[in-house]
Amino acid sequence: MKRTLLIAVIALLGLVLGWITWFWQPDARQPHSPIPLAAAPSGGDFTLQSANGPVSLHDFRGKVVLVYFGYTFCPDICPTSLAFTSQALNALDKDELARTQALFISVDPERDTLEKLKEYGTFFHPGILGLTGTPEAIAATARQYGASYRKQDTGSAGGYVVDHSSSTYVVDSNGKLVATLQHGTPPAEVVKAIRAAMQGRQ
Repeated sequence: MKRTLLIAVIALLGLVLGWITWFWQPDARQPHSPIPLAAAPSGGDFTLQSANGPVSLHDFRGKVVLVYFGYTFCPDICPTSLAFTSQALNALDKDELARTQALFISVDPERDTLEKLKEYGTFFHPGILGLTGTPEAIAATARQYGASYRKQDTGSAGGYVVDHSSSTYVVDSNGKLVATLQHGTPPAEVVKAIRAAMQGRQ
């Protein structure tokens, strides 16, 4: 048990250090905390863009979908959330993983290109798909899930950060929102939520 925990901690540290090496850009406002949800999430279908073309939530019917709103320049919140998501996905068996899809929706379309999102998502796990769209499309999707975000100028080299809520939304195989996981939910609890959604126990 101790050996398994040690391996998990080392893997998490490796992910975070790798992210720092490839993506992190120093900013004067670090660290920062998630902001509250804008409203109670209701969920629903949406269509955004991936590096491989348009993606709709209904494309993943038959799968449990994890939906997360963030951005690639995020200094600390997103890397932690995605590292936990990655650990959860790695804890699933082969069949469960094939029935699970994670979506990372950028709230920073000004800087997050499709290729950057593809690279960022797959850096954490091949099962994390990066999405973006017009500011209007992102805002509409965020409203469905109660996600909040706001740009904050920093006066630093990075120019600005985007404060944002940091919940992970669990959507069942029928496209229904069944759970909202708070920031910092341990990977084991994420796994439980995925399996509960698969079994219709939410």
